[in-house]
Order: sequence, then structure tokens, then C-alpha cells
Amino acid sequence: MPEYLAPGVFVEEVSFRSKSIEGVSTSTTAFIGPTRRGPTGATETPELLTSFADFERIYGGLNDLALAAGDNVNYVAHAAAAYFNEGGARLYVARVASGVAAASKDVVGGSKFVARFPGDAGNGSIQVFLTRTPVSASAAANTLEGSFVRIRSNPETFAVKDGGHWKDSADLTKAKDVSAATDKMEIISATVVATDADGFSATYGGLGLHATHKQFIGTVLHKDGNGQADNVTRMFEFAVAGGVSAKQLFDVFKPDNLDKDNEAPKPVSFALGGADGTKGTDVIPSDWADAFNVVAGLDDVSIVAAPGHTQLGDPLAGDVRLKLIAHAETRRSYRIAVLEVPKGKTPSEAKDYKGNIDSKYAALYYPWVRVPNPLFDPNNPAEDAELVLPPSGFLCGIYARSDIERGVFKSPANEVIRGALRFERLINTGEQEMLNPIGVNCLRYFAGRGNRVWGARTTSSDPEWKYVNIRRYFLYLEHSIDNGTQWAVFEPNGERLWANVRDTITSFLYNEWVNGALLGDKPEQAFFVKCDRSTMTQNDLDNGRLICLIGVAAIKPAEFVIFRIGQKTADARS
Repeated sequence: MPEYLAPGVFVEEVSFRSKSIEGVSTSTTAFIGPTRRGPTGATETPELLTSFADFERIYGGLNDLALAAGDNVNYVAHAAAAYFNEGGARLYVARVASGVAAASKDVVGGSKFVARFPGDAGNGSIQVFLTRTPVSASAAANTLEGSFVRIRSNPETFAVKDGGHWKDSADLTKAKDVSAATDKMEIISATVVATDADGFSATYGGLGLHATHKQFIGTVLHKDGNGQADNVTRMFEFAVAGGVSAKQLFDVFKPDNLDKDNEAPKPVSFALGGADGTKGTDVIPSDWADAFNVVAGLDDVSIVAAPGHTQLGDPLAGDVRLKLIAHAETRRSYRIAVLEVPKGKTPSEAKDYKGNIDSKYAALYYPWVRVPNPLFDPNNPAEDAELVLPPSGFLCGIYARSDIERGVFKSPANEVIRGALRFERLINTGEQEMLNPIGVNCLRYFAGRGNRVWGARTTSSDPEWKYVNIRRYFLYLEHSIDNGTQWAVFEPNGERLWANVRDTITSFLYNEWVNGALLGDKPEQAFFVKCDRSTMTQNDLDNGRLICLIGVAAIKPAEFVIFRIGQKTADARS
């Protein structure tokens, strides 16, 4: 209560209602693995992607990788495309790449064009177009700081606008008198067109050649550039070495036909090549650890996967699988790992693979999915018209779609896989009877009903956490209550606080019951919330602990729908 020290009328705002809890998002996904390009390392936070176009803009296209070992299919990119096609809306990608130097091309005096990120996609090309703009006497006085001009006298000379005055470009300590040469002066600027190995292009125009120009080529084409392009999507940088002058840059960028007034200046091209230009990179465990650390810092992620990691080869594939599970099991991570059986496995081999996994925070899917190859060239008969992809990308999208359309309490099963032509292997009922009880979720084709997800189990041997939707729904409840009750920390730990906590959580769970997420005809059957002397001892109070006991009757999926039919006689009464 505020202090009142002088007479007067005082109006205060008070609240007569309990705090509210907002349900957290459950559909945000994170993929971990190699891509064509993009940020790497534990120091760069990934951008949130809301479409596959966003993925291409930052991480490159669907073209194959150039790894020194393992399968070179770009599984993460294909998984991202499948994720958005299946209904996913929010995706993060933590790129894995080795520490080899990015592709580069020396230009002059130690200055060079460098690919923004390591990867085979960095082996692209740079085209520099010089533009000469005549400047009048009056305009010369108002040109931008750092402007570089050529005076077409005999011999030609060059000047730079420095400190509001024209200086000799070769020696900025000397003033340059341009008053008699304004009819011969031309402002020289540059346009850079950068194209990576996948054909993605970016254009940067109006660039200056002197370091003090606000659009200096070495500033705009820098990972921390001045805003003409953000530092993630920029494909290439121009690293300018100290002491390199505007005149040196002009000389190296000058085309043969610059002074032909009847021709457009030709570009000067630079082809980038580097250590990663042939077979790319080995994927090493430290890179995976960095990627997992990045994802660990993303609070809104609820689903994690490493599409195609099973094709990396052991022991790395097994290590990545263990990291995925350990990541999901981390305290207060509130996420589930979507796993895949390796490609080409028989049902018996899938059963053996599952034998190494037991986690209530992971779900395993089998077999892989056949899709049309988006890179198929009909003029190349050696190229496959179909591609076999890991199921994890599709399932993450289906998780998100089910959450958005129904809710996280609905099991993400009996859902159509929109992008599937068929599966790597057709699973029959007998084979699924072997796999389903041990926690291998099968993808199956049903005549007249298409390709569907036909399993909803976690990999846990604990029957309490048998189903994916139960695991994910409790993660949703825990995360939502965690976020929505932070206000209670350090409040006076007494009956008033306990009542507020009870009311807050009761209101949240009542809304869940109304939405059909909890079992029971009445709220009393659906949940209970206790926070009083019966849940806390004096020792708890003395040690600053508030303990609230919450029980919910979550709805389990109807995995086995049974109809019992028998004969009856015509005169039977019932």
C-alpha cells in the first residue's frame, strides 16, 4: 500500500481477478543438420522461418550437399519443404558445417571477396559494374562524403570528397582544386551482382569506392553491413585490406569499354574458389554439439529432429540420435524428439534398431517416404525421378498441422501424408503387429484412404507415457503453467498467494476441459488443484517452497476401436 502523508483524494488501480495463464505454442520445430549455406556455430541465433522461401533465402536450395563422407542428399532442405507442405508454420534450422575456410577470391592488395558462410554453395561468382555519372560545377559541391571522382583530363586525375573538401585521391593530405574541371568530372560508383553456386542472386547498387562513403563497398558487403541487406541472407562479403585506395579498386574493377559512350560498361567478373569447393566438409561431432547448443537457447521450440542423420554412418549417426534424445530430456526443455529408422531397413531390422531406444520424450517412425524428385531432369535418364526421404520432416509438419487444427491433445496419427507418393516399403498388418507394441510408429498405405501415419506411440517402455499426445500435452501444460506463474516467485508465501495460484491454474485447466482436452463430465472429474497446508510442511515454508499438486485426466487415443457383434433372435427383448 502506498504511503499517504498529505490530505487529499487518491485513486488507485486494483485487480479483482486472478492471474491468467496463456497456453504456449506447441508446433514450433527445430531441424539440426547440414545445409547448402547459412549461419553456423553457437554464437549465431537462427532466424524464425515461416515458409520454404525463407529457408531458401538463408540456407540455400534443395541441391545436393558436397560432403566428404556420407549420403549427399540435402535432407534438411527436403525436410523443410515437407514440413511446410504438411502444414508446419514455424521452423528454426541449426546448420552443421565443418570449420574449413569459406570460398574466396583475391582482388587487390589483400582485399578479397569471401563467401559469407562455408559450404559448396559459396563457390559462386561476383560481377562488378562501374557506373560513371557526369557532375556539374554546382553538383560537385553537394556530392556525398567519400565520393570518388575521375577528372578526364590528359592525364586523367582522381579526387575524393573528404571532410567536405576535395582531396587528391593519392594523398588525402593535399587539397584538390576541381573548380576548372567540373565539365570533365565523373562520379564513379559500383554495382555488385553476387550469384552463389545454386543460382541465387543478390544485387547491391550505388556502392562507393572510398572508405568514408556511406555506401562503401566494404561496408555494405560486410557481415555487419549498413542495412542494405541483412547479415544473414548476404551471400558474399568484400573484405577490404587496410591501405587499399579507391584508385586501386577503380583500376581492378574498370572494364575495357568503360569510356565507350555508345556501349554499356561490361562487368568485371570474379569466380570464387576455396577449400570447400570440391567435396565440401566432413561433418564432425563438435559441429553437432554447437548446433544443439543453439537450439537449446530457443525457448519456443517444442519439436526437434535431425532429418537424415541416420545416413551419416556410425558412430556419428548413433551419437546424433543420443544427443537428440538427451536434448529433449533436458529439464525444462519442454520438447519431443522425432526420430527415424535408417533407410532401407526391414521390419526385423527396424525392431532391432528400436531396441537401442527407450525414452518418453521421443517418437520413432518407419519407413522412409518416396516423393517426386524436385531436381529431376527428364533429359538426364540417369537421374532418379523419385527421391526417398526420412519421415521426420513430414511428421514434424503433421504434428504442427494437428496442433493447429485440433489441439496438442489430439494424437498426430491417422493423418494423411500430403507429399508422399508411396513409402520405401509397404507395411502389412502382421508386420505392424510386431512393431507397434514396441513403439515403432508405421507409415502405411490404405486403398481408398491414401498414405497415413498409423501409429501414435513414444519409444518409452513406461505405460504411463505410451502415447505421443499424452507426452506432448503434459509438456504443453507444464510449459504453460511455468510461464504463467512466474509472477508468484518471491511473493509472500501464505494463504492469499496459495489461493491466487489455485485460482489461476484452475481457470486454465477449466478452459482446457471446456475445449475437450480433458476426460470427465464435470470439472471435478477432469482435474484437481491443491495448494494449501496439506501440500506443504513447515520445513517447505521455512525453505521458501510453494508446492502445488495438480492432477489432470488426459484423454488417450482410441488406438483399438472394437465393435462386438453377436446374433440375436427375433423375439428377444433386448
